[in-house]
Amino acid sequence: MDIRIEGLTKRYGQQAAVDDISLQVRPGEVLGFLGPNGAGKTTTMKMVCGLLAPDAGRILVGGRSVLAEPQAVRRHIGYLPEHNPLYPDMPVLDHLRFAARLQGLDPGRIRERLAEMVRVCGLDAEKHKRVGELSKGYRQRVGLAQAMVHDPEVLILDEPTTGLDPNQIVEIRELIKQVGRAKTVIFSTHILPEVEATCDRILIINKGRIVADGTAQELRRRSQGKPLVRVRIEDAPEGAPAEALRALPGVDHVELAGDGALLLQTADAGPVPGQVFRLCVDRGWTLTELHSPGSRLEDVFRDLTLN
Repeated sequence: MDIRIEGLTKRYGQQAAVDDISLQVRPGEVLGFLGPNGAGKTTTMKMVCGLLAPDAGRILVGGRSVLAEPQAVRRHIGYLPEHNPLYPDMPVLDHLRFAARLQGLDPGRIRERLAEMVRVCGLDAEKHKRVGELSKGYRQRVGLAQAMVHDPEVLILDEPTTGLDPNQIVEIRELIKQVGRAKTVIFSTHILPEVEATCDRILIINKGRIVADGTAQELRRRSQGKPLVRVRIEDAPEGAPAEALRALPGVDHVELAGDGALLLQTADAGPVPGQVFRLCVDRGWTLTELHSPGSRLEDVFRDLTLN
């Protein structure tokens, strides 16, 4: 089920929270929706779900107008808002059962869907606890299960990995990728590597307008960000490689990556790898990694939104 947005606008007083945007999300596509705080992401998502009325434009979900047929469209959408609203006094299973009934799920399917949601969202050990007794990460899982319990064709997920630990983030990432093969997914997050690992396509919104739309590779090619060269050097005195690399022509900045590699920001990545190789040969250092991953998605994001 596809989503088509045409000329969508929403104003609060004189400020345009969403300013005449148009886009399409195809069935089976996971769209990463990025933007700084206040860019218009959540407002757009709420309008797609029929929770906010636009001032102009139209939204079609599976060919149906959200404005003209809001109830019919909502049956096909699962929505996880940024601030996950749950009833803390309800046990997890009762909460999901309640959500399934609200969504009009066939009573004969409710038990099957609850079991499926407990399995895919990793809730088995916590399913008999009250929601208020769960950690933030598990509450987020309950919210995700609630969004999917009626097996919707469209998923709108606003910051779904908030509060999850790294292992849980990987699990939810794989779940979203798996779900995205059969559903249309709009996935909002501030964790940029998460977008690259999860999404088929990235859309960046800033001040209510779309400023970029494409794959991560396409956005890097369009970006004004500085190319990167990734280097790993062994058998060298501590701190010496970073100091030597900073002195190379064309290297603007050197920083240490989390895994111990060095990231070189360059004006032009072309000649730098050869210079790094010759440096290591001259110094007798062992060069174990040298490649150019291009601009970082963080740099692309900053280039497009800092204005």
